[in-house]
Amino acid sequence: MNRYPLWKYITILVVLLIGTIYSLPNLYGEAPAVQVSAIKPTTKLDATTVSKAEDALKAAALTIAGLQLEGHSIKARFEDEDAQLKARDVLEKAFNADPNNPSHIIALNLVPRTPAWLQALHASPMYLGLDLRGGVHFLLQVDMQGALTKKADVYASDLRLALRDKNIRHGGVTRNGQRLELKLRDASTLQAAQNLIQDQFPDLVATANQEAGEIRLFISPKPETARKVQEQALKQNITTLHNRINELGVAEPVIQQQGTDRIVVQLPGVQDTAKAKDILGRTATLELRMVDESSEGRAAEMGTGPVPFGSERHLDRNGQAVITKRQVVLTGENLTDAQAGFDNQTQEAAVHLTLDAKGARIFRDVTRENVGKRMAILLFEKGKGEVVTAPVIRGEIGGGRVQISGRMTTVEATDTALLLRAGSLAAPMDIVEERTIGPSLGKENIDKGFNSVLWGFLVIVAFMCVYYMMFGVFSSIALGFNLVLLVAVLSMLQATLTLPGMAAMALALGMAIDANVLINERVRDELRNGLSPQAAIHAGYDRAWDTILDSNVTTLIAGIALLLFGSGPVRGFAVVHCLGILTSMFSAVLFSRGLVNLWYGRQKKLKSVSIGTVWRADGSSAPAVKE
Repeated sequence: MNRYPLWKYITILVVLLIGTIYSLPNLYGEAPAVQVSAIKPTTKLDATTVSKAEDALKAAALTIAGLQLEGHSIKARFEDEDAQLKARDVLEKAFNADPNNPSHIIALNLVPRTPAWLQALHASPMYLGLDLRGGVHFLLQVDMQGALTKKADVYASDLRLALRDKNIRHGGVTRNGQRLELKLRDASTLQAAQNLIQDQFPDLVATANQEAGEIRLFISPKPETARKVQEQALKQNITTLHNRINELGVAEPVIQQQGTDRIVVQLPGVQDTAKAKDILGRTATLELRMVDESSEGRAAEMGTGPVPFGSERHLDRNGQAVITKRQVVLTGENLTDAQAGFDNQTQEAAVHLTLDAKGARIFRDVTRENVGKRMAILLFEKGKGEVVTAPVIRGEIGGGRVQISGRMTTVEATDTALLLRAGSLAAPMDIVEERTIGPSLGKENIDKGFNSVLWGFLVIVAFMCVYYMMFGVFSSIALGFNLVLLVAVLSMLQATLTLPGMAAMALALGMAIDANVLINERVRDELRNGLSPQAAIHAGYDRAWDTILDSNVTTLIAGIALLLFGSGPVRGFAVVHCLGILTSMFSAVLFSRGLVNLWYGRQKKLKSVSIGTVWRADGSSAPAVKE
């Protein structure tokens, strides 16, 4: 009656083993570390770079607890914060010889102390939130007027092209703030311009004004259009920040909107505020320009003459100068996608760009009109431009597909594509609040949260063992199994644990033991009604299941509501809460019954069970015995 088949015991053992393995990394904690990342996607991090970092640290007589290349960054681990700070200065001098032109980001971080054998099993600790791990917090103010101004520049460019396509003569399109001003000669061209704007620019509204014989058309975005531009600018900035920070390997950053024009950024584990600002400011933009093929331009390129007026000097990846015209043919705003791939002819690594309709039209016209000339593709980052490639235009290129190639490695092509997809900020941002939470405060929060869970667990165990005796011991073991399983699931999902999450974990213990209390009391009821111990155990578990399921489902619904409609700490609480309910149903019913069956199920003539005092309906008491 109370015996599990072998496969159920095997299932429980496998789950217990997996839960133990994947919860173990959380016991090892985190170590102070220094993270080295490349500023430019063309800067390669490999085994040679790791050796350079190791040699620099050894030369400074610093003991390294661990040094490895992870993704796009090198992480050096140390035993204490003093060694971490000294190592940061050493690596800064080793990798950034010129402070005014740094090539690498050297930032303070925290990394897990997980042993190699657990890492080989892909077992990692839970991510810790800012309140537990320490890190930096920024509140960014988005310049919405800057977003509208930037959009006005786009409208001005599009309007010039549209007027040229329709052969509408005008005296120029100028921008005054977020409003465009179009000068026209007569009433017929005014009417034609108004019809054009109405047909091709439905988001704009035009107002005519005539003074001293001069006709002017004032063009501005509609209120709903301006609001939409601001919303899109905020979303694009959030996406750009996500892409940029994720590429630098910052674990579980929090980037979310606050209000209508602010963004909250939290970088757990990053202790260096200055470097965090540098990370936030890193975005790349693409520009296509024509190379200055004049005799003055060639002389400047050879270094024998000055840069001609209207041109600029940039360096390519080999350090050779390329003189490009200031006029920008296309920008990264015309990109819809960027993917790493290979050149179909040379099989070299390349980046394939897809342009929008406007960009495809401009690119087709420019390549048709400049056959035989060179076009430079520049990547701008932090105000500095680098020529990725400057190929000769062999013929008209249509279809909106552009390829960047030129002695790139596969890694460089992938990094460049990632950087271009990250894009530029749609609107400028200012840091209005910054806050640093040190790892010592985070450790204090961890200790307090851990102690609250531990003491709650011990008090529950003491009560259950005293009140329900052996059944209380079974319930306590199941409760410990539930805690291990919950931590393992959170670790496997790489969830972020915060203080509210630890509160939810403590709450999950109380809710998990509730199911065992229902089962134990149900078994007592069956014994009180005269059933034999074996029958009482069987009936107690079976009849308590419906009540346990109903109570947990209703609580789960509340948790899902918090998960769907909450944000920030509320969502962190809800995730742990919901997972705790699911693990408690498994541990309280399947695991605890397995222990009971293993202990009592083998006894064919069971006369008593250790479940405390069974109170009769008349108020008398008797031990849990059935003769």
